[in-house]
Amino acid sequence: MSPWIIALLVVVGILLVGFIVLSIVGSKMQKKNAAAQADLRAAAQATSMLVIDKKRMKLKDAGFPQIVLDQTPKYARGAKVPVVKAKIGPQIHTLMCDEKLFDLVPVKKEVRAMLSGIYIVDIKGLRKPLQKDEKPKKKWFSRKKEKEN
Repeated sequence: MSPWIIALLVVVGILLVGFIVLSIVGSKMQKKNAAAQADLRAAAQATSMLVIDKKRMKLKDAGFPQIVLDQTPKYARGAKVPVVKAKIGPQIHTLMCDEKLFDLVPVKKEVRAMLSGIYIVDIKGLRKPLQKDEKPKKKWFSRKKEKEN
């Protein structure tokens, strides 16, 4: 056999082993994530709240308690997370939101939310269903083109 064919077979073998390892690790991570989501939903409590502000900000700049920062891995502390400031009863709380729900959260409106600690698991409109009302942002090039015209 020529050396090129041997090298090609070795590379294909390495890629195949890598694919198998990644699929096994991925399936374990999916099971772990599903179990964590089930635990979050089991511990969730319904509450009504007035959303004051929402934005994506770094975890250390969001104003969470120190114990929350200590429990997060070091690599995740600098990542931007969806943060919602809301008035629940007489107090103002800083809450973390699910990424899928963040676009649905209306600002300066009262909503009914399912909270699990400081994490918003589910959100519903208090008087009417919520709708994603934000228009998609235009790209930089299309904005410049509109200004020229």
